[in-house]
Amino acid sequence: MTTHTARIRALNDELRQHLLGGLAVMTPGVAALGPEAVERIVKTIAVFDDFCHANDPHQEHDFGSFEDEGTTIFFKIDYFDRSLNNHSADPADPSVTERVITIMLADEY
Repeated sequence: MTTHTARIRALNDELRQHLLGGLAVMTPGVAALGPEAVERIVKTIAVFDDFCHANDPHQEHDFGSFEDEGTTIFFKIDYFDRSLNNHSADPADPSVTERVITIMLADEY
């Protein structure tokens, strides 16, 4: 893994584990599960470590999938410029990147 990829991974892990360094959004389907489910899902994402080549081919820890009480949940981290209008020119540089983690039901993807 390159230093650049390691930096992206560390920034993604900080957002995923601590909700720091970016924005977090959830889809209406996740919100409809209720506050207890949302809290459980956010905690599961924070400790998620089932990264493999199939779901993390670039080793950036930017996507995951798991089951919560029979419902498949996805999380995805995207990299935008600071205005949230375009993709980031350099996802390893937090001064030019706004990370957004989206938590969604699999069937909302």
